Amino acid sequence: MNENSRFGAPVELNYAAMTSSMCVRIVERIPTIKNLIKRLNQDFLFKLECGFLVSDKTPSEAAYSRLLTKLSESNVLEKAQNSLVYQAITEGFISDDTVAIDATHFEASDKAPLKTNSLKLNRKNEDASSK
Repeated sequence: MNENSRFGAPVELNYAAMTSSMCVRIVERIPTIKNLIKRLNQDFLFKLECGFLVSDKTPSEAAYSRLLTKLSESNVLEKAQNSLVYQAITEGFISDDTVAIDATHFEASDKAPLKTNSLKLNRKNEDASSK
């Protein structure tokens, strides 16, 4: 059972389930963390499939932000990937000459779209000049 501390982050979070839910968010094309939390709160089976226990509270956006910061500052995901690739090679699922990792840059999906006040001003100017 999760207990909330008096100040700051909860004492205990289900980090494995949070990490799984972040992966599922990408696969399910859930655009933001806020939408992920909403889905976790509304769909009990989805929450269980992500690895949360019945007694787990849904983490907040701040908890997910802290998790992402910790993951980006550590090399734990790189170690997990290397371990997984090594295991797949030793078990014969892939040969070492077929491993390729795509590091294509893509736009982050949690960013809010930029407000285009200049676009509105240009439209007003065009409308005024056409009159």
